[in-house]
Formats: sequence, structure tokens, C-alpha cells
Amino acid sequence: MAALVLIVDVLVKTLQIYTLLLLVRVLLSWFPNLDWGNPILSAITSITDPFLNLFRGFIPPIGGLDLSAIVAFFSLQLLQTLLEQSVVLLASSATSL
Repeated sequence: MAALVLIVDVLVKTLQIYTLLLLVRVLLSWFPNLDWGNPILSAITSITDPFLNLFRGFIPPIGGLDLSAIVAFFSLQLLQTLLEQSVVLLASSATSL
């Protein structure tokens, strides 16, 4: 049971890091003159764009604004909250046994 709690905790931490990367990607998109060929920016793009493209497929840009990032953040936050709640439930059930 402790191993499962540890795995879920690692998943939560990974989602937190990914959310931070996604935030950096969105903030950097506000600067149109950036060189996206830069290895660091290219890496951030290659990590975050596949996830954003999931939402870009069904949320078209409105007035030139890409709202897919908002839905992506909400979905990551929902998944993170569900995993955190499962850690709490798993930890409490492990201590009650």
C-alpha cells in the first residue's frame, strides 16, 4: 500500500512540474519575436504542444486568442486534485488497517 501511495505522489509531483512547464510555454507565447529554434524553447514546445493540441482540436481560437491553454490547465488541475485525494484516501486506509 505504501508503494502505491508513493507512486501516486510521484505522479502528483510530475503533474506539478508539467503545469509549471505549460505555464512557461503560455507566457513565452506572448513574445512573438522569440527564436523557437533555441534548444530550450524547442524542448518546452515539444513537451507541451502535444497536450495543448488535444484541446486545440475542439476549441478554436476566438478573436486570435488560443483558449485551449485554459482548458488544459483546468484538466491538469482536476487530475492533480483527484490524485491528491486518492493519496489521502490511500494513506488513511493504510493507517486504519
